[in-house]
Amino acid sequence: MAEELFIPQLGQTVEEVVLINWLVEDGARVDFGTPLLEVETDKAIFTVEANAKGYLHKGPYAMGITVPVLTVVATIGKQDEPFETSPAISTPELVSAGAAAEAQKGDDEASSSFSANLQEVDERRPASPRARKLAIARKVDLSKVPATGGEGRRVIEKDVINYLTQVPKATPVAAAMAADLGMDLVGITGTGPKGTVTKSDVEKALSVKSPSYQAPAPPPSASVSILENEVANNVPLSGIRRLIFERMGSSVHTTARVTLVTEADATDFVQARDRLKEGASEAWGFAPGYNDLIGIIVARALREFPYMNARVSIDGKSIEWLARINLGMAVDTERGLTVPVIQDADLKGLREFGTLFRQMVDRARAGRSLPEDLSGGTFTITNLGMYDIDAFTPVINLPEAAILGVGRIQDKVVPYKGNIQVRQMLTLSLVFDHRLNDGAPAARFLQRIKQYIENPLLLIG
Repeated sequence: MAEELFIPQLGQTVEEVVLINWLVEDGARVDFGTPLLEVETDKAIFTVEANAKGYLHKGPYAMGITVPVLTVVATIGKQDEPFETSPAISTPELVSAGAAAEAQKGDDEASSSFSANLQEVDERRPASPRARKLAIARKVDLSKVPATGGEGRRVIEKDVINYLTQVPKATPVAAAMAADLGMDLVGITGTGPKGTVTKSDVEKALSVKSPSYQAPAPPPSASVSILENEVANNVPLSGIRRLIFERMGSSVHTTARVTLVTEADATDFVQARDRLKEGASEAWGFAPGYNDLIGIIVARALREFPYMNARVSIDGKSIEWLARINLGMAVDTERGLTVPVIQDADLKGLREFGTLFRQMVDRARAGRSLPEDLSGGTFTITNLGMYDIDAFTPVINLPEAAILGVGRIQDKVVPYKGNIQVRQMLTLSLVFDHRLNDGAPAARFLQRIKQYIENPLLLIG
């Protein structure tokens, strides 16, 4: 039987891809791992590899069209086996009947030690550990899932899987709006591409349930201004710009942002970087930069102040202090803002950190980021110093708890050890979510970063 080749899940926020280019001809013989197809997401271009050995039979999809992730785009089998597959399931997760049966069989076999680590989704809803784990991962409200376990009194994993197959695909804005309103997407008819539920579909469904509801209208003055003013250029909200548009808007409207600003004497920091540049550039193959050093400093500070390496739990009932420190480093690319993530940044030395960072930046600017490059971040650094920016208020990269803005290093006349001297000063802006942390603890974290910058030798300890 032919093996189905489907578009893999390319990150937590990726829902659809654009088919760009087949790398092999239809009917060609391929092996495991053979690059077959290039696809584009909101963030980068990825290559889909063969998941079987045999002959490739392409599906009826033209290049340039958009398809949901997990869509079967080809099959790999015998030479005389044409493309034939069951209709793609337009849900966030594709689960075969065999997998569902296996899930039901093993549902009640989950160990007590495993279930002890699971976060409660709804304490009032009886559910198996495996069902809770899947519900947490897929953000499913267990109170809405029909139960079949325990004579209809207990939700099991198969129930969650069945529920997921009924949930229509929705745009991020529509999904967020439905979640804020406590609405269930099941039963809402989508009018977007391939039945995708849009914001207007949610508003329409809400107006049916609540006739008094009216979708917010733009201010009259804005409407008049738009009509009277000639549009010079119409830039569509698509690709990475759409992602930034939606995520930044969500961050601003859901976090309680507070900005702390401090100025650090970076004179010794600059000298340390210059000495490293002279002594290590040839051996390392690159000149250690300020971003590398600040990344190492922030990772160390996050280890000392773990409450800053945090997020709100999925059910919104607790604050999670995260065990791993995965540092996002904001990068400007032609496609827009991208945030490569250095996994376990606190466990890496300067050379390893700098090497990984440069590899990720090169891939991001070429539009070839790997899925793991752009996921799992727990704290973000964004540096605008190269544009002569002193201080600014960056937007928190959800679901993280804070973000550090780094300004330029400039000569200033300041008091120093009882005298007036010209020192190289650096401005830091820490934006944190006041729902998760208070001002004083966040200030201590920023103060520690300042101490490391003013005395880099502290990093040796």
